[in-house]
Amino acid sequence: MRQGWRWFGPDAPVTLDDVRQAGATNVVSALHQVPIGEAWTEKAVRERQSLIETTPPGRTPLKWSVVESIPIPDLVKRKGGKAKAEIEAWIASLEAVAACGIKIICYNFMPVVDWTRTELDFITPTGATAMRFDHERFAAFELFVLKRPSAESEYSQEDRERAEAVFRSMPEEEIAEITRIITSALPGSTTEPLTIPAFRERLAAYREIDAARLRQHLIEFLEAVTPAAEARGVKLTLHPDDPPRPLFGLPRIASTEADYAALFDAVPSEANGMCYCTGSLGVRADNDLPKIARRFASRIHFAHLRATTREGDGRSFHESAHLEGDVSMVDVLKELVAEDKRREAEDTIVFRSDHGHRMLDDLQKTVTPGYPAIGRLRGLAELRGILHALGAPPT
Repeated sequence: MRQGWRWFGPDAPVTLDDVRQAGATNVVSALHQVPIGEAWTEKAVRERQSLIETTPPGRTPLKWSVVESIPIPDLVKRKGGKAKAEIEAWIASLEAVAACGIKIICYNFMPVVDWTRTELDFITPTGATAMRFDHERFAAFELFVLKRPSAESEYSQEDRERAEAVFRSMPEEEIAEITRIITSALPGSTTEPLTIPAFRERLAAYREIDAARLRQHLIEFLEAVTPAAEARGVKLTLHPDDPPRPLFGLPRIASTEADYAALFDAVPSEANGMCYCTGSLGVRADNDLPKIARRFASRIHFAHLRATTREGDGRSFHESAHLEGDVSMVDVLKELVAEDKRREAEDTIVFRSDHGHRMLDDLQKTVTPGYPAIGRLRGLAELRGILHALGAPPT
């Protein structure tokens, strides 16, 4: 398995030397500066690749191995194969990436909002901070800030009462903060920042789209792009929904084993793969993570290895340290190692530690939410330790 590290580019607080010092060898990056829907150029990809792979004298070489992500425009999610211009632009980006020898592309198909949290610095018992999804705070935002039509019917009376109590206890600055977190798009997000009025408009545009239709639109997208991926040896890896359940009345279609099975059955191309994210899938108690890894082993080309802890109500959760929480990381890695040993060296699984705690000196610094250096370094070291114990030291 290959040790990866997500790097947000030359303006990010984490440098490429930080990546080297963490022990990673494979970089996960993207052209975040390119507007969603605009085709990437080979020139722009090569410029980023040169930054990553031009090694200063005496330094450890790095390789850009994974693109995370080429965003899929909203129109594709709403119109499927009818969004021809947007799909052609996406294929052009894929071709630019492939021309530079980068063979793994991660993407997601979450409508309107990407990964969602309600708190970015939830204080853990160690004094480190973690990101958190608090169901009651989320309900308070949806019911009393966003005021989504029909939302009340989707909550029980008890939920509505508790959400109202939470909302009334929140000072104005706290309401502003949760609004900013949910609507402004978190780092690496592939959806656009939204104002509250724009948020309502975007939700209204999905009024007629249920899970079956959204899944069909994803299938149409994959049918259009997988021939280009196959021709260039590119593996497309679909990231799970985060959280893995409907939000804001929107369907989610990459949340369970059954969801992925349906997509692989519909588009059996070998280019149609999976980003195996233990944190996202692990939020659902009914997801058996080792079983999912075993069933879809040949489809896994990229892995996000992190852990989450489900809280008392089963709907709230927070990011755990990588070897804690509800994910059995040892059992997961046993499955991934077994698959990895069946592959040629150039096709082995790229993994990265994900969403580390904000801790130590990072508590005093400006960090990218979810992506502090020290918490991810700790996570990568712990994962590396498991791999050594399993007799499969990573490269």
